[in-house]
Amino acid sequence: MSGRIVSPADALAELLAGNRRFVSGRPIHGHEVAAAAHASGGQLPHAVVLGCIDSRVPLEAIFDQTFGSICVIRSGGHVVDRAVLGSVGFAVSALNVPLIVVLGHARCGAVDATVTALRTDSRPDGDVGYLVDEIAPAVDGIGLDDPDVGAKAMRAHVTRTVRRMRDVTGVPEAVAAGRVSIAGAVYDLDTGRVELLT
Repeated sequence: MSGRIVSPADALAELLAGNRRFVSGRPIHGHEVAAAAHASGGQLPHAVVLGCIDSRVPLEAIFDQTFGSICVIRSGGHVVDRAVLGSVGFAVSALNVPLIVVLGHARCGAVDATVTALRTDSRPDGDVGYLVDEIAPAVDGIGLDDPDVGAKAMRAHVTRTVRRMRDVTGVPEAVAAGRVSIAGAVYDLDTGRVELLT
């Protein structure tokens, strides 16, 4: 299928076609069904990665990880809620991951929407407003007059989220014992490079 998919039926068909390619051992995106079968008996992930929902930032792909190697949590602008905190806690306590990574990315739409909402004093309604509320302290910390507020706020938001990971049940003890580390990083959409921040 060429061009942008705009209908739900076409999108579902494309996903199902992709699944058929995967199952038949003819993926076009680098994941093999044999690797999935190999990992199906259990998992021993070495990281939990919290990233954005941005479709240009597929976490397993950009870190070149295979099945069973990383736990992935995604939310708009890598915003944290109780489900995210619980998922990180589960990965640390039940799956014994030794690394928590918070990954932001260049030109994040959720951060840009927050900047726009604050500049226009027009907070979005409903659940999208929750994303804006959670990112707003990072934007406020940079200042709306900064010409590079979006990029700087995204980095500040990564740092704030890293700090929140330190409050997840069981994580402080694991960090103190040297069993878990937490890292913040940024993905560059243009180069594909991941830059560590913390």
